[in-house]
Amino acid sequence: MRPAGRMAEVMLRQRGHLAGWVPVCLALGIGIYFALRVEPGPGLLLGAAGGGAGTVLLGRRAPEWAAPLFTGVMFVALGFVLAAGRAHWMAAPVLDWRYYGPVEGRIVALDRSQSDAVRLTLDRVRLRRVAPEETPARVRISLHGDQRGSIAPRPGLRVMTTAHLSPPGGPVEPGGFDFQRHAWFARLGAVGYARVPLLGVAPAEEGRTGLAVFRLRMAISNHIRSILPGDLGGFAAAITTGDRSAIGQDTLENLRASNLAHLLAISGLHMGLLTGLVFGALRLLLAAMPHTALHWPTRSIAAAGALIAASVYLALSGGNVATERAFVMVAVALGALMIGRRAISLRAVAIAATIVLVLRPEALTGPGFQMSFAATTALVAVFGWLRDARPLKSPGWLRPVGAVVLSSAVAGAATAPIGAAHFNAIAHYGLAANLLSVPLMGVLVIPAALGALALAPLGLDHLGLWLMGLGL
Repeated sequence: MRPAGRMAEVMLRQRGHLAGWVPVCLALGIGIYFALRVEPGPGLLLGAAGGGAGTVLLGRRAPEWAAPLFTGVMFVALGFVLAAGRAHWMAAPVLDWRYYGPVEGRIVALDRSQSDAVRLTLDRVRLRRVAPEETPARVRISLHGDQRGSIAPRPGLRVMTTAHLSPPGGPVEPGGFDFQRHAWFARLGAVGYARVPLLGVAPAEEGRTGLAVFRLRMAISNHIRSILPGDLGGFAAAITTGDRSAIGQDTLENLRASNLAHLLAISGLHMGLLTGLVFGALRLLLAAMPHTALHWPTRSIAAAGALIAASVYLALSGGNVATERAFVMVAVALGALMIGRRAISLRAVAIAATIVLVLRPEALTGPGFQMSFAATTALVAVFGWLRDARPLKSPGWLRPVGAVVLSSAVAGAATAPIGAAHFNAIAHYGLAANLLSVPLMGVLVIPAALGALALAPLGLDHLGLWLMGLGL
């Protein structure tokens, strides 16, 4: 058979299973854009958009087996244009010189730097003798030195200090993490530090939904830390509200060395455990009522309730990129359940990846996106094969243990090369650490957090938090 004939046979055999190639083609186009040494001009962007549209027309006239190839080229062009459009959409002034002087702005984020200093992200920035059109949209300042007499930073508060600012730096080694790119898509135009006390200029604004949610997050975080002391409270606050400001640098380094840093990031594990518990509890409750169980679509209702819980968790966690990605993945799975489709499939993974790449093309270059979807794809493929093949029959009590061991091994094998490429390190005890920690998260920590939330109106949330601390 000639090569063209073999290609036609392969393409026709894959008909109906080509949706998984959509995010791959999009990622190829996005990767081409970010690999360019210079920003493409309008002519190249128009050419890519026109070429993508032209391939669609050519695909309609091509043989049936060749049409998917033209569609793939169209998605490559679309990925290129999406990445360029996103880069231009997020454009904001970047400080291109070193600045020292007064800095005034509104606090929109609080965290800690690698040196364990309190770090503020400010918007609505004012710099002395800097024109508004040259002033960065956001700056990030670490508070060093003697901060006695400084006001307590709170979200929404307008503050002023004297700071050293400089442009965001690029990668420290070829192929390393490009903080400059990360800052561009965060609209972060300058970073620096201050060694003088922080002064309040205006009280926190009221009535803004975003700031109200931020203040609620910080209030919950402070309440958790008031009950659970030290790093224990900091860890509990991090997995509940996304606030890592109370976790020491030594603890962070230990978590990274043991391959457990992913437990801090509110990602697929946390979102999956939360929605799974809510879905199971709601469906069990609905099934316990005979009329409801017989006449209502209990699975769809439980999936809708779990989706609402995931949305609330997304808001309380701060909505960072990892959490948004996890939310998209669970939303696709729950949406499939609501319409009676299989929730966990490679098609669902492809849909989630496509949504993430369309909304945030820059996520492709980060280790979070790569490791998350590599692990998810590997897990779905392996467990799908086991479900269909059923190679071994094991006792019922052994299946959960085997599932945890196998999932940790598969996810670790899928993400190890990516982690080595990005971080130049491999966690030697990652499998053992995850085998001990992940079951505790699912059986004790996350259920205890939900219990604390349910008991909060009664003033008994400390019981759930105590159990949560026991698991941590």
